Amino acid sequence: MAHQGLWRQLIGLDKHQTAKKADCQYLSSPERYVVTLLNTEYVVNLEDEEIFSLKPGSKPVPAEFLEQLCILAYLINAKDLPIANKLVRAETLPTGQFFFRGLHKLPAETLEKVFGASPELLYQNTELFAAEKCEFGDASIQFYILPRVPVTIVIWRADEEFDARASILFDRTAGEHLPLDALWTGVNLAVDALVQAVSESG
Repeated sequence: MAHQGLWRQLIGLDKHQTAKKADCQYLSSPERYVVTLLNTEYVVNLEDEEIFSLKPGSKPVPAEFLEQLCILAYLINAKDLPIANKLVRAETLPTGQFFFRGLHKLPAETLEKVFGASPELLYQNTELFAAEKCEFGDASIQFYILPRVPVTIVIWRADEEFDARASILFDRTAGEHLPLDALWTGVNLAVDALVQAVSESG
């Protein structure tokens, strides 16, 4: 079974404390958490060690490998901390300057390719992610990967003088709630979902 080590860690934690730290629901019979990933609710069934999404109007869908990784890592590591409301680059998170490079480079180039010529496309599907518009760059939004992990995406339009630019920013507390590999995974899931939403709507 995937992520056995993470399941073992999660099952050994105090259920009510875990739910409080992760800002999610804990329910019994069967024992499970209900946690929101990218504005979609997921049930984390502790008895069967299964995770599946609950999208309105559709049958439960088993979570993908990377979705499971994000959710399990978050439930294990999240802390009962308020959002700092201070945006930082990934490299300024603890050990981030060593992690977010090479294979773990954030997907800013993908955002530049998709939104650089038309930054306003970033606003087309805000309701899918419960995203809020921000006042940075030529277009910017903030939405939550997980209940305590907001991400802010900023796009600067390409013009004759400059190439398109994209920034992916986090709340200063992001590293408190997710190990950096899980945070990187969550960002990639978010960017993939944004790109797919634009593709499907356009």
